[in-house]
Amino acid sequence: MTSAASPAYRRLSVEERRGQLLEAALGLFAHRAPEDVSLDDVAEAAGVSRPLVYRYFPGGKQQLYEAALRSSAEALNRCFAEPAEGPPTERLGRVLDRYLAFVDGHDAGFSALLRGGSVVETAHTAAIVDEVRRAAAGQIFVHLGVERPGGRLGMLVRTWIAAVEAASLLWLGDGKRPDAGELRDWLVDHLVALLAASSARDPETAEVVRRLLAQETPDGPVADLARRLVPLAGEAGHLL
Repeated sequence: MTSAASPAYRRLSVEERRGQLLEAALGLFAHRAPEDVSLDDVAEAAGVSRPLVYRYFPGGKQQLYEAALRSSAEALNRCFAEPAEGPPTERLGRVLDRYLAFVDGHDAGFSALLRGGSVVETAHTAAIVDEVRRAAAGQIFVHLGVERPGGRLGMLVRTWIAAVEAASLLWLGDGKRPDAGELRDWLVDHLVALLAASSARDPETAEVVRRLLAQETPDGPVADLARRLVPLAGEAGHLL
């Protein structure tokens, strides 16, 4: 009786091999700072030789890192895509759920990316990161129903995105406490509070808030936040 034939070796196409190497690099960059990952590490993770990595990424580690960063940026951009249906704060909650899941799965790499100072950081990598921030802001404006935001509203949204990044880094540094759901709710409250405060001084933001409130529900995040603020408003009554 003859033994079963071993599976025939299949040569990978250029795109398949490049994808394999990129996947191996992404796995390493996800949990280690870029400067702590070498081409030998990537080659070992992919089960190939170092010269083969160079064949597909002749620019070496810098080119590989930028390709991995671009891939991560595209994944983050997909996190922001959300149909414009239902209460806006619930849409935002779903976006933040996906974003925090990404952060959770790419902890060390995410920290290194946003903290900067990496030996592989360049103007090009910084531009890729800023592109993600602009994409996030663009999606928020879509859900706010604003095509060309004024200076104050634009500053508010970019400020909130910076706060989300800072909160994410602090969350990672504190052992991912509180849990992701509680952090998500706090970040939603944060944006609602910023919009409410800005609406008192900026007519454009006030109009956006009126439009958003009309889409919220009595048991949604905005109503819950308002109920929790009522006692505080009462205590401040002597100031009016």
